[in-house]
Amino acid sequence: MKDIFKELLQAHKVDTTPELDQPDEKKKIQIATCALFLEVANSDENFSDDERKKIIEIMKSTFKLDTEEVENLIDLSEEHRKRSISIYEFTDIVNQNFVDAEKKEVLKNLWRLVYVDEELHQYEDYYVRKISTNLKMPHEQFIASKLEVKKEMNI
Repeated sequence: MKDIFKELLQAHKVDTTPELDQPDEKKKIQIATCALFLEVANSDENFSDDERKKIIEIMKSTFKLDTEEVENLIDLSEEHRKRSISIYEFTDIVNQNFVDAEKKEVLKNLWRLVYVDEELHQYEDYYVRKISTNLKMPHEQFIASKLEVKKEMNI
């Protein structure tokens, strides 16, 4: 039912950007991954400069992109995030394209993003848990990744 409404809304959309609507497979993976980070960064309603810098660092490292490419990726991902119905559409793309080790690294990077301010907000924890579940990561991995990142960051 939701898909029908989404299709109807998409059919009446006036402003279409080819890159936004029809990204290639590589770009879809980048957008989906970045959107998950943006979802967590925005979950506490305070998307700080430090969080933005951390996302840029993670995207540069993960996808071997330069700063300008990452800035464009963040803009594209934010547009997709705003238009999405749930995070499932992003986690589904990650599940289809990442092996367990890559998903584990995404999870650890989510924790690195959360702890960039050395605080854990309840909504950040909620979204990382939800993403972890959607990525089909065992709960033990969720906890182990969190503890590993806290130790790495001396928190």
